[in-house]
Amino acid sequence: MKTVLFLCVANSARSQMAQGLAQHYLGDRITALSAGSEPSGEVNPLAIQVMQDAGIDISEQFSKSVDDIDLDEIDIVITLCAEEVCPAAPGKFMRLHWPISDPAALDTEQAFATARDLILEKLMNDLPE
Repeated sequence: MKTVLFLCVANSARSQMAQGLAQHYLGDRITALSAGSEPSGEVNPLAIQVMQDAGIDISEQFSKSVDDIDLDEIDIVITLCAEEVCPAAPGKFMRLHWPISDPAALDTEQAFATARDLILEKLMNDLPE
């Protein structure tokens, strides 16, 4: 089973939603983790809400630093930043970049739902086997 790390800056929205979606839809073939270069300390309530709307509970997830992740255990790192500078993670793993606009910038339920749906589309179509 491959371990996938979803990485963004605050680890409060995109990477948290990606982790929840990956665990829900692909949990039988990957282990999903998320982290950020500057963790916010909490998951954005709108991220929790739009995931709940999709039938996925991420309310127990929490924002964490990439420094707390054992990168030797990671097979794939997927960065999800678009407008901001993507965090870097040193290591020998496959690197993918899925530029998803930060929904927290708009702070609307629709922005979070759009980001959720884009991440799900990428998970289903662009994640290597």
